[in-house]
Amino acid sequence: MTTPTEFAPGLVVQGKTAPLQLAHYKLIAFDMDSTLINIECVDEIADMVGCKAEVAAITEAAMQGVITDFKDSLRRRVALLKGSTVADLERVYGERLRLNPGALELVRACQAAGLKTLLVSGGFTYFAYRVREQLGIDFVRANMLEIRSGANCGELTGALVDQPWGDICDGAEKRRTLLEVASLLGIEPHECIAMGDGANDLPMMGAAGLSVAYHAKPSVRAQAQVAINQGGLDRLLEVLR
Repeated sequence: MTTPTEFAPGLVVQGKTAPLQLAHYKLIAFDMDSTLINIECVDEIADMVGCKAEVAAITEAAMQGVITDFKDSLRRRVALLKGSTVADLERVYGERLRLNPGALELVRACQAAGLKTLLVSGGFTYFAYRVREQLGIDFVRANMLEIRSGANCGELTGALVDQPWGDICDGAEKRRTLLEVASLLGIEPHECIAMGDGANDLPMMGAAGLSVAYHAKPSVRAQAQVAINQGGLDRLLEVLR
């Protein structure tokens, strides 16, 4: 593997990253939690019901790649959320969730250059759909929390809802989604960019023509062609003119 070089302070480029023009790409895929946004939503929901430490430890192990079965790790974390409410989700969104610096600027630059945008997340549709609206993203795939109806209406059951594409959006599903969307749009994998921060982003990053790590775990930084270690998401525009 080629030795990484510091392209600019806090911005590392590994090997020869080409093409170096944004307009040469046609699709950019973003992870959501800790990439487009500043939090891990599952951890913050857990904080509302007093089990953040336990849930956050599982999240960290999954993102570091220590826990390799993302589906199992997510089911374990969601089970601990049983009894939390839609009001708790709303508080997380309103009080804690913020776009990361440079997110809007990068998305707008990509759209201006003609790229389609994809948000593909191991997080939850409750937040992903709102982030899509904030940023004007074209396509979204994320996991859906099951919410109880009836007497305890508005409570999380501790389970996820199966969707037409499958049960859980893990690393393999992220990769499949990127390639599926690209194929439907007539876009080749080498014309795609994938950005993420955790181990479950590596499969889609490996399938894309350009992989970008954003304030990422060490194993992800080591495998990405571009690593943004300081500053905002829009620092990618320093590499792709």
